[in-house]
Parts: sequence; C-alpha cells; structure tokens
Amino acid sequence: MPSKIHNEKYANWRPFLKRLKRKKKKTHDQIYNDVGVSIEEFTATTNYLRARLPLVLTTPKVAIICGSGLGQLADVIENKVEFDYKEIPGFVSSTVQGHAGKLIFGLLGYKKIPIVCMAGRFHFYEGYTLQQVTFPVRIFKMLGVEVLIGNNPLFGPNVSAFGTRFPPMFDAYDYNLREIAFKAAESLKFPKGTLKEAIYTFYAGPSFETRAEARFLKSLGADLVGMSTVPEVIMARHCGIRVLGLSLVTCMVSIAKVKCADPAEQNLNYVEEPQVNHEEVLQVGKERASDMQKLVRLMILLPAQAFH
Repeated sequence: MPSKIHNEKYANWRPFLKRLKRKKKKTHDQIYNDVGVSIEEFTATTNYLRARLPLVLTTPKVAIICGSGLGQLADVIENKVEFDYKEIPGFVSSTVQGHAGKLIFGLLGYKKIPIVCMAGRFHFYEGYTLQQVTFPVRIFKMLGVEVLIGNNPLFGPNVSAFGTRFPPMFDAYDYNLREIAFKAAESLKFPKGTLKEAIYTFYAGPSFETRAEARFLKSLGADLVGMSTVPEVIMARHCGIRVLGLSLVTCMVSIAKVKCADPAEQNLNYVEEPQVNHEEVLQVGKERASDMQKLVRLMILLPAQAFH
C-alpha cells in the first residue's frame, strides 16, 4: 500500500496530468503559427503596402537589399514611396549602424522599371529568427518580384504556396544575371578584376571570425565571408525568385596564426595584422557607394527582358 507521502506527491501531479489528457493535438496550421508565419500574415502585409502605393508601384519587378554602407543605392530611385520598417506589419527593426531601416518603392532609370529597395537589412545576430530575417523576401514574391539583387531559414513546416519542401541550391545565383553584371562593369570601364566571381560564406556574427575559423572557411573553398545574404538567397530561391548576389569587399580577413607564447616555438612566420572593425566596413562602403549605384542601375537598364 502506498505511503501517505507518496500519495501527497502524486496528488500534486494530478491537475497537470488531467491537463495533458485534455490537450488536443495541434493542426498543421497551429504548429506553423508556433514556429513561423502563416500565409494570412504574408497576405495582410502585402495588402497593407499595396493599399498605400500608387498603382504603378504595386507590382515591382526587381528587389534590392542594401547592406552596410550601401544604403545610398536608394538615391537613384525616382518617385519614391518610403515605409519605416516599424510601420510595416511583420517587419522587425534594423539595429545596425549604417542601416536606415526603410522599405523604398520607386522607378529606376529612363525605362521607369518599378523596384523595391530595402535600405538596411535584418541579421540573425540581432536576435531575430531566420524567419524574421527573411520575411521581406516572401513579401517581395507576393508583390510580383522576379529578380532579387542582394549583397537555413526553411526550418519548420513548409508553406507550399511559396515553394517545395526541399528546394535545390546548386544554381542559387542566376547565370544570366551574372553575365549582365559583367557586361555592366565592362560598359562602366571598371578596371579589370574589380568585379569577380567568388564563393560567399555566411557567418552568424556579430563577432568577426577568429583566425582559426577563417583558415577553416578557406579550407572549405570560401573566398568571402559575411553575416547576411545567404538566408535571403535561400528564401528567394524557395519562392522561385531569380537571384544575383553582389558583395562589396570591405576588408581582408586575417588567416595568419597568432603569435605563440610558448618559448619552445619560434615566431619566424608571424605577421602583425590590423584588427577588423565595423567602422572600416562603413568607410569603404561610402567610398565605393557611387560605383555600386552605377553598376546596379546599368544592370537593370541593360536588357529589360532579363527583369520581366
């Protein structure tokens, strides 16, 4: 026969056990609402934006995501309509220096191509989920965007309205768009080697990579490393949006071994290198902002059929 103490302990658990028995199994939509965003919320945000835009801007063909130091790309847009991120349902705030935090609609160039531009992006290291970071990309898809220009978020139940459960990434960056980028650079007479194709790797941040991490990434074939881009690219390809990735290289990553304190080791190959810092990233971005503006503008204007 159970003891009195045992019965008292069990009694404390009875209300909890009853709640477990009464708890109903969640539907697919309820589970998705726990881990992500429902299709209704994407639709609500899309309708919110369209209701506040002139007809000519309601179906942009191109979306541009501007990161650190590249916010001035928005300066080339005409007939602008701007939204602060904090005003848009479902959007979070950009907290990083150099990111304006605005969604800008407008027309680009003499062909008046309707575009949407993110002046400032969201980062995983800001404390947001990857679903929050990539939320705007799905809004772009619902608005009618076909090409994303940007300098793994698919966890949880798949939203089949946007794409398949297992999207391929072997052709993440569109070949024709890359060709156009090189033609634009040549037309602008950029010095040879200014624009190069390379392997970009995503690093969660916000700390810069250690030298050991940098050497590891290089051993995997990486040429560049950054704290953004990849989540948006995956989401865009899942939605069927063609992607061109443009990264402005702002500083060199240190891969040399640190100075050894062990007296038994010699530091014959040790090289003193300056520390990477965000101010340097912003400064280089300002210096090359004009070139990036010219490149993106000409790319969009060159073959209009590429963006339709």
